[in-house]
Amino acid sequence: MYEEQTFERILQRSLERVGVDVDKREGSLIMNAIAPVSAEHANIYILLDGIISDGYADTANRDYLIRRCRERGIEPHAATNAVLKGKFNMEIPIGSRFNLEELNYVAIELIESAEEETVTYYYYQMRCETSGTEGNKYFGELSSIDYIHKDLEGSLVELLIPAEDEEDTEILRNRYLSSFASSPFGGNKQDYKDKTNSLDGVGGTVVIPVWNGGGTVKLIIIDSEYHVASVELVKAVQEAIDPDPQGTGTGIAPIGHTVTVVSAEAFAVDVSCNITLVEGYQLVTVKTKIKEALEAYFLDMRKAWENGGLVVRISQIENRILGVDGVLDVINTTANGSTENLVLEVDQLPIMGELEVKA
Repeated sequence: MYEEQTFERILQRSLERVGVDVDKREGSLIMNAIAPVSAEHANIYILLDGIISDGYADTANRDYLIRRCRERGIEPHAATNAVLKGKFNMEIPIGSRFNLEELNYVAIELIESAEEETVTYYYYQMRCETSGTEGNKYFGELSSIDYIHKDLEGSLVELLIPAEDEEDTEILRNRYLSSFASSPFGGNKQDYKDKTNSLDGVGGTVVIPVWNGGGTVKLIIIDSEYHVASVELVKAVQEAIDPDPQGTGTGIAPIGHTVTVVSAEAFAVDVSCNITLVEGYQLVTVKTKIKEALEAYFLDMRKAWENGGLVVRISQIENRILGVDGVLDVINTTANGSTENLVLEVDQLPIMGELEVKA
C-alpha cells in the first residue's frame, strides 16, 4: 500500500542496500546523499496514492468526480435563485430592484392585481439576485433601491420557487453511481424523472405513464424544500417539459407525448397520544418538542416521497415521541383518529396536522 511507503521505510531500505563496511550513521556522507532522495520518493508515493483515489468515483475529490461524471453526461447542479411573491400598493416597472436584509430582489413578472378592502394590490414575481437557499429565508417589508414613488409600499409574502445550493459532492457522487443502475432514454420513466428533477425548484417527481390514454404522461412534483409545489413552479415545469401546443416536442418531452404537470397534495396527519412525563418536565414544553420530532419524521418521509410506498406508521410515531426528552412512555397513539397505519396515495405528501397530547 502506498500509504505504507513512508520516508523512514524508504530510507531504511535504501541504507540496507549499502555495503556493511560503509559508514551509514546520521550525518555521514552516504546518509546525507540518500535521505533527500528518499524524501522525494515518499512524496511520489503520496502523489500516486492520490492519483488512484481520484481515479475512482467512490473516492475522487470533487474536481475529479466532476470530470468522471462528464463521461456519463452528468453535470453538478448549480446554485439557483429563489423566486418569491411581492405585494405592492401600486404598479412597479419590471426590472425594479428592492432590498430586504442583506439580499436584493428584482421584479420579473406581474402575477395579478387584486382589490382588498377598497385598495388594489399588485403581485409580482421577485427573483433574488443572490443564488442559493439564503434567498428562501426572508419575508417582510422591501426597500426600493431605485426611486419609484414616495408612497410605494411593498413586501415579500410567499416563496414561489425555492432556490437550491450548489449540488453537494456526496449527492453528486450518489447520482453518478446510481446512473449505472438505471437507463434513462428517450422519454422513459427514468428519463422524465431525471430531467424534471434537474429543473430549478423541483425536489422530487413521480411519473405516471399512460394516465389518460396512449401518449399521455402525468408528472407529480414537489418543490426543493419538500413541500407542495406552488402554482408558479408547476407552470414553469410545464413550460419546460411540454409547453403549448402540447405534444410537438418543443420542450423536454419527446414528440407525441402530452405531459400534464401537477403538484402533490398535502395530506395532514393529526396525531393524538397519552404520555407519561419524566418527573420535573412540563407538558407544554414537551408537547412542543414532540411536535418538532413528528415534523422531522414527516420531512424524512417527504424526502423519500418520489420513491413511492409511503406509510405513516404508528410505531414510528411512537418511536419519535419516545425519543423526546421528558417522555417516559406513550400509549393510545392514533393518526387521523385510527390506531392503524396510514397508507398514502402516490400524490399525497404527509405534513403535520393537529397534535393532541395528554399526560
